Amino acid sequence: MAAFVLLGAALVGCGGGAAETSAPKAETPTASHSPSARADAAAGPKPARKPAVPPTLAPGPGGLTPVYSRRARGAEKVVALTFDADMTADQGPRAAGGERFDNPQLIATLRRLKVDATVFMTGRWAEEYPDQAKSIGGDPRFEIANHSYSHYAFASPCYGLPTVAGPDMTADVQRAFDAFRDAGAVNVVPYFRFPGGCYDDAALRALGPAGVTAVQWDVVSGDAFAKDADAVAEQVLDGVKPGSLVVMHCTRSAAPVTEQAIRRIVPELRARGYRFVKVSELMSKS
Repeated sequence: MAAFVLLGAALVGCGGGAAETSAPKAETPTASHSPSARADAAAGPKPARKPAVPPTLAPGPGGLTPVYSRRARGAEKVVALTFDADMTADQGPRAAGGERFDNPQLIATLRRLKVDATVFMTGRWAEEYPDQAKSIGGDPRFEIANHSYSHYAFASPCYGLPTVAGPDMTADVQRAFDAFRDAGAVNVVPYFRFPGGCYDDAALRALGPAGVTAVQWDVVSGDAFAKDADAVAEQVLDGVKPGSLVVMHCTRSAAPVTEQAIRRIVPELRARGYRFVKVSELMSKS
């Protein structure tokens, strides 16, 4: 399969601080005044609820990694907004020099607007901003998916990105998952997005042992290096259909108008009857 070149040049960063508000604690009777509480205490602690297993697609012929790009069935008005948190392995000196590869304001806006979303994060980004990775990955409104550790290409050519050797691809993906775990992220799903959107059959075959579902998109936001928030918003609004999966970015330097565009996109899509879901929910409905 020829490499799919669907996305602009390599982009950078996405993050967010702690949630803006916390739920108030409900008042409960004390054990000394509540018979049911005494009975519960005698019975011992209740077992923790088992978390839902995120849906995945079955491998393709010959064990090829499956690829998902949008919900194919049904007319329910749901849409998944996804945000790539790009940071390549060699950009540490730029971060040390003051370049910001995060965008807490975007994450705060998604929280304020109550938008569920999936963040495709590189492992290198999680290492640079572990507190933000933990915050995003601990918020039930979000889920973290894998965007590789290094943000190097898995097929060539791909926007001038360095290329990961075939035998190293699974290890690169696993290293990103390890970085999320080390940061303390909880809501991590077994989905993978190819850096630059570039892949071929060799890459799909090499990633088979990783057990991930590759996730692409059907709506390109055009937010990469964009300067006009309205143009980005209009491109998304024109492209979204029931079951769409939108690719966007969150960074202060390479996608500077994304947060502003979101403030228009969200209310307009809601006015059309759309509901925002994470990729895991979108895939569960396919």
